[in-house]
Amino acid sequence: MARLSSSFVVLLASAILSNVPSTAALDNGVGRLPFLGYNTWNAYHCEINETVIRSTAENMVKLGLKDVGYEYINIDDCYAAKNRSDDGNIVANATRFPSGMRNLTDFVHDLGFKAGIYSDSGWFTCQLFPGSFQNEARDARLFQVEWGFDLLKYDNCAVPFDEVIKEGIVGKYSRMAQAIADLAAETGKPPLLFSLCEWGREEPWLWARRFGQSWRTTEDIDSSWKALANLINRNSFITWASDFSGHNDMDILEVGNGNLTVDEAKSHFTAWALMRSPLLIGTDLSVISDEMLAVLKNEEIIAINQDPVEGTAITPFRWGFNPDWTFDPAHPAQFWSGQSQNGTVFMLLNVLDEPADMHFNLTESPWIRAGRQYSVRDLWTHTDNGTAIRDFTAQAVPPHGVVALLMTDAGDEPEGTQPPCQRPEWCMDQNGTRIDNINFPGF
Repeated sequence: MARLSSSFVVLLASAILSNVPSTAALDNGVGRLPFLGYNTWNAYHCEINETVIRSTAENMVKLGLKDVGYEYINIDDCYAAKNRSDDGNIVANATRFPSGMRNLTDFVHDLGFKAGIYSDSGWFTCQLFPGSFQNEARDARLFQVEWGFDLLKYDNCAVPFDEVIKEGIVGKYSRMAQAIADLAAETGKPPLLFSLCEWGREEPWLWARRFGQSWRTTEDIDSSWKALANLINRNSFITWASDFSGHNDMDILEVGNGNLTVDEAKSHFTAWALMRSPLLIGTDLSVISDEMLAVLKNEEIIAINQDPVEGTAITPFRWGFNPDWTFDPAHPAQFWSGQSQNGTVFMLLNVLDEPADMHFNLTESPWIRAGRQYSVRDLWTHTDNGTAIRDFTAQAVPPHGVVALLMTDAGDEPEGTQPPCQRPEWCMDQNGTRIDNINFPGF
């Protein structure tokens, strides 16, 4: 094969790079941190009305959820009439919302919340109400200026024929993103927070941060451990995509729904929060149990999700049940860690159907320093659990249960701690002597 000239290589590289989508986050003043709030879909589906929204908002205050950081009250599909008005606008269903959307958002705002609304990038929404295709500017103005909403969830149903749209998924979502940006430039107000919902079909973690602040990564959730394990597994391979102003959206929470155990709900909430997903409550708050409410109000877990200094997600450092990097919808990675402003965060996830002890060496996490000891804080028992030196074992973690830890540097480990290296690979004295299991049997 002939050698390519250096000038040709430079030109070829420039041409390739010029066509790579930018992965820079859209920093437009909204959505720097994952948004927290409520969404109507999982609890009510299409059975929504202004009474449901008002009572939900009031319960968010009464139950203390607003006080721990939940900020948005979001209306999902089925709020609209089946047809647009004669002048082309989406119309709220007069039976379900007789007071109108502006009165409803004023009520929500007066309680100290922000309000979210839903639409679709196609002809219709997923429940066949009017979508926003070819009406993007009109609908953005209606939602924000006339109705007073602060967030737009934007779905992916009723896709126009190819000969009509002549765009891929990026172009389709860019239409509403541009309408939102243009409206903000015109009004001088912060833009709608834009939450893209195209179910991970075309790798939104590669491109959606240019348009909005979150993007759904998978198919819809349901209230079963099988579904939760599947979503954790799928998201474990794209954790790198979440950071300030752009977040993988793992879907609406199912805490309080179905037959999830409290331990499964804790695992669900921990994984979503520490992977920096938006946290949207999706259960009927009028009947939520005290145990499930306590899961949603864990302020130490929420603080990691809302960390203003470290924006990245936890990532797996060991899969445990499977060899590393195994794609297994039933048995996702078990050992995770990440950064926070106050130390290193660990999540230990028992994917088995029976209790299990879970052990790891501290420096398996890239964020732990060798030769140091660490104070251990349990983020679910809310207790300080002594000092970890070199390794840690969580005993009898419940089936489908979780341990969430915050480890803080507590100084040098005790002098003379042996063996010389916590991990044996290429451990060597400065004189060139390799320190391995010859010198330390079993090391």
